[in-house]
Amino acid sequence: MSTLNSSILQIKDVTKVFKLGGLLFGSELSAVDHVSLEVGREKVLSLVGESGSGKTTLSRIILGLIEPTNGQILYEDLDIRNAKGRQLRRFRKEVQPIFQNPFETFNPFKRVDRYLLGSALGYKVANSKSEARRIVSEALDIVGLSYTMVEGQFPHEFSGGELQRVSIARALVTNPRLLIADEPVSMIDASTRMGILNILMDLRKRFSMSIVYITHDLDTAYYVSDQIAVMCRGCVVECGDVEDVLTDPVHPYTQMLLKCLPEPDPTRRWEGHIELAGLEVKEYETAGCKFSKRCPNSEDKCLKERPPDVEVESRSGYRFVKCWKCVREGV
Repeated sequence: MSTLNSSILQIKDVTKVFKLGGLLFGSELSAVDHVSLEVGREKVLSLVGESGSGKTTLSRIILGLIEPTNGQILYEDLDIRNAKGRQLRRFRKEVQPIFQNPFETFNPFKRVDRYLLGSALGYKVANSKSEARRIVSEALDIVGLSYTMVEGQFPHEFSGGELQRVSIARALVTNPRLLIADEPVSMIDASTRMGILNILMDLRKRFSMSIVYITHDLDTAYYVSDQIAVMCRGCVVECGDVEDVLTDPVHPYTQMLLKCLPEPDPTRRWEGHIELAGLEVKEYETAGCKFSKRCPNSEDKCLKERPPDVEVESRSGYRFVKCWKCVREGV
């Protein structure tokens, strides 16, 4: 694993347990289960997996919106669970979110430019309204908009793609060093998705940013990422260079995800059957591998004992895979 000097964010053995069905007689669900990851400086790390795999919960823990049950989130040298006062303000200024639905990001009864100006003034990146307007104009210009296009406008007066660009501009106002982008193109028309993705890639290069990109779409993850972490029922089952993981997957779950991608060939229509994963708490809380009940290679040990992280040599370096098969075969 990389050192603190080469990473901007460290996720150390983070777990989040939710209580379901009442405090006394309810069950527990580990939405994030002992996850450890690092985000390199000026790198894009994608968190991928099916719905319910824990991606969004982990992103909200990183942002400090949800308190983890156990573990640490270190931004630079700062443990965000203990951050207060000036340290907390610094964290909130330098780590900015971009959420899935831009129409839920903004109050429908508040003009968009008020949000942008408020961010500049509230985070003290501007000392006057005129300076705030200049900073906001620069941020809008970066995402292909202008101040005159948003001035006095309400959120409903924009298309989804336009409003997501405004959302990115709002994040840029504070001059962040890390963006947490949670499914930023999933609710946008397919024709405008590539534009948003290109903006994110340009920001990384132009401003030396790091990005955590959360998605269920392996195609976009491959397009934007340097590294990828595949999540299954709260666990990271495979993590490494995006080229290695998505072109030569080792974990059976990653292999399954890639096989589910449709091929644009009308002469080869897929006639298989999709069996939904479901969100049963019993499967989430299994003592063994989280994928063991669906894995074609599953053995008795897979059902009963959690596999360790196995370091696997790859073309671009090393990756980590959580699988008993790798342990047995010494991959």
